[in-house]
Parts: sequence; structure tokens; C-alpha cells
Amino acid sequence: MNKIIVIGHLGRDPEMRYTPNGQAVTSFSVASSRRYTTSAGEQKEETEWFNVSAWGKLGETCNQYLTKGQQVYIEGRMSSRTYEGRDGQTRVSIDVFLNDVQFLGGRGGDGGGAPASAPYESGVGAAADEAPEFDSVDDLPF
Repeated sequence: MNKIIVIGHLGRDPEMRYTPNGQAVTSFSVASSRRYTTSAGEQKEETEWFNVSAWGKLGETCNQYLTKGQQVYIEGRMSSRTYEGRDGQTRVSIDVFLNDVQFLGGRGGDGGGAPASAPYESGVGAAADEAPEFDSVDDLPF
């Protein structure tokens, strides 16, 4: 089974596009941080970034209600890939193909957006597993 659950904040506003056959796909990034104390007593914080893709009705809903800075719960299938950055360093990208989302916080801190008690259920509208198979958003045909 391949399943990932992340709670974090949107790093950018969602971007929605359409495939040539008219299916919506929305992309956004989510940052999840953890704080800890080292054995030397030093406070540290680590942040992991996730590139998220939401298809169909789920993608349309994410595009409509999510904004940069908003806290979300995401659940989906994970894929990782390596690539060479502009500086020549090898980097790893963690991609999540969204199955479920819950809107936890307001829209960018202004208190708006969907209430935390109204999560989007993936069973409503187009199912996430009806989405075409692509290795990453970069492989989309547009």
C-alpha cells in the first residue's frame, strides 16, 4: 500500500489547468515542519515540502477554497523523484497525488475559507483513482 498523510501549510496559491480532454488538475505545495531539541540542547526546525496534484472535482474544489498559508490535511499516493537543480546539485522531489483533503485553517490567515468541520470527501464527485496515471505534474501533456 502506498499512502501518505500530511498536515501542513500551503506554500503557494493553487494553480488549476485542464488536460486536452478537459479534466481539471490543480497543483500546489504544502510545507510540514517539526521542531525538536538536539542532544546538545539546541532548538532545531526541519521543513519538508510536498508537491500536490488534485484531479477532477477534487482539484476544482482545492482551487476554489485553498490559498497560500492555509493549513490543510492531505492524504494520497506518494511518489518521489530526483533531479538536478540549477546549481548542479541532485535534489529529491516528493509528489502527492491527492485522494482526500480537509481544510483546517482560514484562507491565508484572514479567517475565511471552508470551515474545519466541512472536509471534502473524495467519494463525492470524480474519484481520485479515475485520474490518468502520470509520474508527476511535469509529465502532463500541456
